[in-house]
Amino acid sequence: MSQSLCKIYLHIVFHVKTSSPNINDADLKRVHSYIRRLVDSTGCFAIQVGGVGDHVHIVCSMSRKESVAHLVEEVKRKSSRWIKTTSLRYKDFAWQGGYGAFSVSQSVIDKTIEYVRNQRMHHQSLSFREEYLRFLELYRIEYNEQYLFSD
Repeated sequence: MSQSLCKIYLHIVFHVKTSSPNINDADLKRVHSYIRRLVDSTGCFAIQVGGVGDHVHIVCSMSRKESVAHLVEEVKRKSSRWIKTTSLRYKDFAWQGGYGAFSVSQSVIDKTIEYVRNQRMHHQSLSFREEYLRFLELYRIEYNEQYLFSD
């Protein structure tokens, strides 16, 4: 009997649409918990979910049967629908169309988890834009800035 064994860690990042309300601090824990359940429901395993009011970070291990695009699509679509039901404040809530997905080596998974846990402190001195551009440069991803932060 043959087995397909794999362990692929991802760090996924996506942003609230610019015309959408940001997520209130008081609601972040619930939103992150819901996103964690959505990730797990795809067969992937959410290790850490975090972020601040204008964006989300997900550290997960991928299912060998799931694609990155489908995982992100499911999480964004279902979480957006759910967030809209939690308060009138969020009736027009939406995520931006794009996302970043970055591979994470086993040797730095703990550091990545800690990075996501410390988002509040991290963003006292760094904007989402600056953070995202750093990821793109670190991973040597070619991009056109004109399209990066558009809805």
